[in-house]
This record gives sequence, C-alpha cells and structure tokens, in this order.
Amino acid sequence: MARLEQIARQRLEKLERLRERGIEPYPHSYRRTHTCKEALELFRQVEAGKLSSPPELRLAGRVTAIRFMGKVAFFDLRDGSEKIQLFLTRERLGDSGYELLRQLDIGDIIGVTGSLFRTKTGEVTLDVADFTILCKSLQPLPEKWHGLVDVEKRYRRRYLDLIANQETRSLFAARSRIVSAVREFLVQRGFIEVETPVLQPVAGGALARRFKTHHEALDEELYLRIALELHLKRLVVGGFDKVFEIGRVFRNEGISTKHNPEFTMLEAYEAYADYTDMMRLVEDMVCYVATTVVGSTRAEFGDETIDLSPPWRRWTLREAVKEKSGIDFEDYPNADSLRRRMEEMGMEVDPTKDRGRLVDDLISTFVEPSLVQPTFLVDYPVEMSPLAKRKRGNPGMVERFELFIGGIEIANAFTELNDPLEQRERFRQQQEAQASVGLVGEAETEVIDEDFLLALEYGMPPTGGLGVGIDRLVMVLCGKQSIREVILFPQLKTKGD
Repeated sequence: MARLEQIARQRLEKLERLRERGIEPYPHSYRRTHTCKEALELFRQVEAGKLSSPPELRLAGRVTAIRFMGKVAFFDLRDGSEKIQLFLTRERLGDSGYELLRQLDIGDIIGVTGSLFRTKTGEVTLDVADFTILCKSLQPLPEKWHGLVDVEKRYRRRYLDLIANQETRSLFAARSRIVSAVREFLVQRGFIEVETPVLQPVAGGALARRFKTHHEALDEELYLRIALELHLKRLVVGGFDKVFEIGRVFRNEGISTKHNPEFTMLEAYEAYADYTDMMRLVEDMVCYVATTVVGSTRAEFGDETIDLSPPWRRWTLREAVKEKSGIDFEDYPNADSLRRRMEEMGMEVDPTKDRGRLVDDLISTFVEPSLVQPTFLVDYPVEMSPLAKRKRGNPGMVERFELFIGGIEIANAFTELNDPLEQRERFRQQQEAQASVGLVGEAETEVIDEDFLLALEYGMPPTGGLGVGIDRLVMVLCGKQSIREVILFPQLKTKGD
C-alpha cells in the first residue's frame, strides 16, 4: 500500500509540473482523424496500393507501455478498437517536447499526430511529430495491466478489467451484439418493442421476493418489478398482437453463479399463438443470434460443445423427474406426501414449500445439471404456473416449458391463461396455499394485481408468452460459467474501510 501511495504522489507531482509549464492536463476535446484500428487498416490498404497515404494521422488513446532508448522512445497506444506502436524521437519533438515525455506515465491518455511506417521487425508504427496530453492518470494501472486476474477486483473495478483485459472488452462487445441480434430477429418477425414500468404498486408475474421503495410525492410504497409479464399482456389486450421488451428485472434473492439481484430479461408475447409456437420462436431466435454473433450454431461451454441447431429435444417434465430422481410426482398429489418421499431419499426439504416448489427442487437437484444440450422440459403441474393455461386433455398440468442449455435454465414460456375468472381463482388458491405454510407479506409469494385481472376481463386473445434470461444466454454463447462474468457491474457486498 505504501508503494502505491508513493506512485500516486509521484503522479500528482508530475501533474503540478505540467501545470507549472502552462500545460492543461485535462483539455476539453481532441479531434482525431482515425481510430487505431482504422489507421492500421488504412496502412494495409496503402501498402497494397489501393489507397494513397494521407499526409498525417491524428490518433488518441491510453498509453499502455513506455520504453526509452536514449534519444528515441517507443510507446504503445491503445484506444477502444486496437493497439498501435508510437515512435517518438528527440529530433522530431525537440528537446523540450522529448523531455516532456518524462512527465507521462502508463495509463495517461494522449493525442498524437504523425505518419505510419513499418519497422524493421515488421510492426506498423506511428512516427510521432507532435503529441498532446489529454488526461493525466493519477492512479497506476495494475502491474500486469494486460492480465488483471484478481476476480473480485475485476468485478468491483470493472473499468480496470476493461483496460487490462482485451478478452473482457471483446466479451461485452459480443454481449451488445447479442442483444442487438435478439432485437433484430424479433422486429423481423413483426414484433414491436415497448417499455413498461420498473416501479410498480403491485410487482407480479413471478414468485420472487421484491425490492421495496417509497415514493415521497405520492406517499406510496412501490416495488421494483420482478417480471415484465403483466404489463406486456395488458398491451396484448390493447391490440398489440406481437410485443416484446428487453429490460432489467429485480429480485431480492440470493447471489450465485446463475443469479444476480438485477438481471436482463427478454419477454415476448404473440397473440393467437401457444407454447409450441414459442418453442419454435426461441429455437429460431437463438440459432439466428448464434450465427450472427458467434458465426456458428456450436458453442463451447466448459468441457462441452453445445449444438444449438434446431430442432431441440422435447422431454416431458414428469418423465424427466421420474428418470433422474426415481420419483413420479403424480403419485404424490399434495405437498405433505411429496415432502415425506423426498425426506426418505435423504433430501433436506423446506417445510414452507408447496408442492410446486418441491417439484422445482427435484428439477434443480436431479434434472437440470444433466441438460447440457438444448432441451425443452414441457408440461408442468398447475401449482407451479398460475399464469399458464391448463394442458389440453390433462387439467392437472399446464402448457408450459422451460428451456435448459449447459445445465442452466435459459427460458420459460406458457400458453397464457386468458380466462379472467380462472386466473383470479388460481391466484386465490396459490395465496391460500402459501399462507397455510406461513408465507405472507414481503416473502416470495404471488400477489394479486387487480388492474391486470380487470384488463383480462376486457378480453385477451389466445396468446403465447416467452421469457429469456439474456445474461444466461450470453453465458452460453460466450462460454462463461458465472453470470458475474457477463454483467458489467454485478452486485457485490460493499467492502468496509
């Protein structure tokens, strides 16, 4: 720590020396003609005889390496696109300009003017005629700036991670392209994109613990949304037959390699469709995104190679749970009987969980880890899905699927329940079941959104709904095992002094 403080003090002293010389180390702007990547491509075009060389280039970026060799110096300059080598000489800069280089440090941002040439070692280099200090860095970069490996520091100080690791910059550039490709796909399919409220008086659409806040002007308690569903279905009622939103969702729950308290969801709703249509939609969408961004329908995920080309496996939930756990949940019609059977197997079972959540525990424990290749688990118990329509021919089940890739739940979809009377009754039954085991208030409970039920009474057409976890999709396509790797600023416990 003392050494870092000493380095920071030395940088402050250099800052003062610059200002004593009348140099402003934080100017307002700088007009560059090219990015580093554009400059390198330009030089290749010039060498190929396709373009004439411009008289001079103006580049700007962060200094990432400094090497003095008597009357010449070599710097590495990196901007958001690429790195380029700089060649600086006392002859071209003059004594004053060359000595000014001594006031620069790794991490400083400069602008340079010059022309390109290729060194004897073959590296494209800018012969610098002039330079301008654009930002004096007062903190040293990590010693191995090109390989910051401290995981917590990478997450907590993502800006250092982005400076230090090209792989991180490439990852988040890929994430941006993935989101854009999802959007492009849906727009091409005739969907329109909307925005719905983040602050809600009733946060419904999922079973999750909510974040609560207080609106001073209205003097009302509000919640951060836990799903996009209920407002998007209001829009289907209003006549938007194909609608989607990509937005942040907030759940006041645990943190793990698969969970962050705020995350990005895609939800899409299509009138006159059902869950089989949503299966085809998500198959086509993921295939399109993978081909567009990754260039292939094959993704490396850990030690596995995942084949994303459709069609994907369809497996009924009942068959999957029975095969993997040995339990046929249809033989256990209530929570007590299923809980006893799970305890007989040596499982620790939360006594407050209803039958639906116990089945979910069986899925996560026995089934989910084995679903590496894309798999739809289809047809769920009605207790697990109060917003889904009952399965045709089997009223104890609903038309729902969850998509798993790489052992991770990626998507969830329903044939949406549009009977307002049954919807109200489902909510009531679930609330009663939760209250019977002590789940009330701010706990992970389903809430009744009266305005949503009123909207259903005006009539919602048969509808298929789909939710996709964007962060988890990025994990699969980019081969990352932790959700924190693909969120720029993941939630971390605040560190004390």
